[in-house]
Amino acid sequence: MGPGVTSGPESTVVPMTDDRVERVAAVLRQAGETHHAVYAIVDGDDPDWASWYADWLVNLSPLGEILGATPVRSALTALLVRAAAEPADGPWDVAYARTIVAELG
Repeated sequence: MGPGVTSGPESTVVPMTDDRVERVAAVLRQAGETHHAVYAIVDGDDPDWASWYADWLVNLSPLGEILGATPVRSALTALLVRAAAEPADGPWDVAYARTIVAELG
């Protein structure tokens, strides 16, 4: 299963041209840059990265506005971990954004 495809009875593919995917990808890139700056002393190494990203995305980014509702942090954390486990077809931020929009958008 590739990015942007959800599992379940009715899978949904989110087109790459969806404006929400592009906007979420931009927010994810910003989160990545911020995370790397915060964890610069350890060169970005953070075994609990998904929790950090989810907290930042929920509390300090416009993700909820883009999606139309603020996601539950624990659900977003699990979604990020799952997205990381799936092979990305293209840039990581776009692959994760497709998954987020498909599941939460």
